[in-house]
Amino acid sequence: MSTWITSIEGTEAGHEAALMLALAAAFLHALFGSLQKGRLDPWTSRGIMDVFMVLLAIPAVLFLVPPPEGALQWALVLGAIPIHMAYKIGMAMAYSRGAYTVVYPVVRGTGPVFTVLGAWVIFGETFAPLQWLGVAVLLSGIFGLALYNLRTITVARDTLVAAMGLALATGSLVAAYTTYDAYAIRALPDPFSFLAWFFLVTNLDFPLLLAWRWRGLSPKQRPTRRNWLRGGLLGAVVAYGSFGSVMLATRLDKVGEAAVLRETSTVFAALIGWLVLKETVGPRRIVLMTLIAAGAVIVEMGGR
Repeated sequence: MSTWITSIEGTEAGHEAALMLALAAAFLHALFGSLQKGRLDPWTSRGIMDVFMVLLAIPAVLFLVPPPEGALQWALVLGAIPIHMAYKIGMAMAYSRGAYTVVYPVVRGTGPVFTVLGAWVIFGETFAPLQWLGVAVLLSGIFGLALYNLRTITVARDTLVAAMGLALATGSLVAAYTTYDAYAIRALPDPFSFLAWFFLVTNLDFPLLLAWRWRGLSPKQRPTRRNWLRGGLLGAVVAYGSFGSVMLATRLDKVGEAAVLRETSTVFAALIGWLVLKETVGPRRIVLMTLIAAGAVIVEMGGR
């Protein structure tokens, strides 16, 4: 698999594969977000997911992939820890204060804007005029949604402004880790080596935090066996698919395009929030979320 991935980098086949991977990441990340915003508090739910991510990574780093070579490669793997820890803390804080369909679109929609700029500075990527139009459409959906939510949402109304502020800040962290991860996965000869070690080292923090918080959790707050299997194990598998897909997409093709296409996840988030979490979405918010997805589609069309 590694040989095939590296053989199609920068080719038309690589572009098509990156498109499919980015769209797969979009659906899976929306599902992952809904699992974290499920019945448990987001700190606990993320903690049990990370437990399984670490457990699943151990066989991979021991038996399936080569370790990073040299100080630079190890530094790139370990350098992902603080960025992703800050992102996860930001997401947990935002989810603790706002509804899923409020927080998720703002976080995921804000990230690509900064990622596009970062990809221009670091990788020399440029966008065509039509692609910038797509970014503008995406932004109109994001900020239209933010303004609409500020005016109309009733769930967790007293903490809504704080949730929106945290969502915007966390969106900038999405850009930071997307750009960083793209650089790191390109620097290691075997992309799956980076992925396996990434999932191991960046997911030790929340299990340790969960262990520290455990005694303070009431019996109702502690995860049940169903939570561990459905939320924890399923969440870990979904995370592998989501984060792994988008990281491979950034190695195969343009970082900015992969980041923008991934944010079609907002459409999936609206559907999951409505159908699964029973959150009220409404036609206006669906239209605004669709604008975000439409902007991503225009970006893809403008780059061809």
